[in-house]
Formats: sequence, structure tokens, C-alpha cells
Amino acid sequence: MRIYLPATIETLRQLLERGEVGSPPLRGYAVTPALREWYLDQDIEALEYAALLEAARTSLRLLDTDPKAARRRVVIAADVPDGQVLLRPHIERSAVELPEPVPHRLVASVHVDAAEAEEAVRAAAEAVVAAGLGDDDAQFVVDEAEGHELAWYATQEIGPLLELW
Repeated sequence: MRIYLPATIETLRQLLERGEVGSPPLRGYAVTPALREWYLDQDIEALEYAALLEAARTSLRLLDTDPKAARRRVVIAADVPDGQVLLRPHIERSAVELPEPVPHRLVASVHVDAAEAEEAVRAAAEAVVAAGLGDDDAQFVVDEAEGHELAWYATQEIGPLLELW
């Protein structure tokens, strides 16, 4: 199953240093039955993009809790055996949980904001909690950041990408 893990630039560093992502339980997002039921478009690419966006929003929450982190949303895409993925629809439609860290060999790609998104992401990280609580102005700020597309990087590009920070 393709899963999308919310992350930060520091998470990518840990992936290269440790050879794995996360400490269990690890929250991720995927195309789940609840997401398929909710989403009007049954195209798999559209569904995967919806799950990736949920992970990107959670990345904003990670940035909110780490003021030293680079102001870029990061999502790690990994292909994990279905039997290792626990569905968590009571949390969010596409939410999943992994009881084990994800080894580097299962990482398919990473998605990271470009430099021009940095200011919007900075503001969104500060507003994401209020947006989640229903603040329309804060939601507008988060939507601005979500208007920026995440850039795709192959796993062999993670090291060179990290050299930018």
C-alpha cells in the first residue's frame, strides 16, 4: 500500500542517518475505504493526491511544534505491505498507523515545498491549529500554502536536497 508520511527536513536527515523513518506508532495517510467513499473521483491518482495533501497538512502541524525546522512541508511516500498498515478512519478519512518504522528501502519518493512557498508555509504553520478549530481567516492562510505544489524527489536525491539546509 502506498502511504504518505508527514515529515520535516529533519525527518529526512534522520531517514538517511538511521535508515528508517519514525518511531511507532507512526501516523500516515493512504487511499483507504473511507477516503474512496468520501471522494467523488475514483481515479487512483486523484485519491493518492488527496492522501498526499492530508499528509502535507499534518506536516504543517509538525512545523508548528518545531520552530527551528525549515519552513517547508515534507511528505515521504512509501510502499508498505498491506498487513503492516492499520486503518484509522476515526481520526481522519485517509489516516493509517504503522506499528513499525518504515525502512529506507520502502521509501518511493519524497515531496518538498520549493523555496517560493516558504513564507506561505511559515504563516500556515502558525495558523494550522486555529484553522483546524474552525477559524476562517486561519483557514485562508493554510489554503494559501496548500496552493503551492510539492516538488517530487527520487530517493537518491534526498542527500543532495538536504545539502541546501
